[in-house]
Amino acid sequence: MSKCGNCCGNCGGCGGAMELTAGEIRMLLRLGQIPFLPVARKMGDDIPVFLEDTDETVEAYSLILRCLEKRGLISIDYHLPLAGFDDSAYAAYPIRGSFALTARGQQVLELLEYQGIE
Repeated sequence: MSKCGNCCGNCGGCGGAMELTAGEIRMLLRLGQIPFLPVARKMGDDIPVFLEDTDETVEAYSLILRCLEKRGLISIDYHLPLAGFDDSAYAAYPIRGSFALTARGQQVLELLEYQGIE
């Protein structure tokens, strides 16, 4: 847990270095290729659901998204679903939206790419 207690791990917001998990890095790199990705959630629940990959479990992706959002690296918008996207996999989730990199997320992604992290 971070010193400031308001994020999932070492966020860099406490004056320290930001530490990213392999899953978080993969998600940032994917957002570098596809600027908007789908997300959904159940009514009355604030846990994001991402079903586009099977590299991680649904629960792991939910944690990845929450951590990236708390660190200010992505923005999740449940009022902006992806137009023209086949969202049939998300049929069980009535609230659908999308997520994308923030300006800070773009900076971190550029740093990762500069360092050659894959």
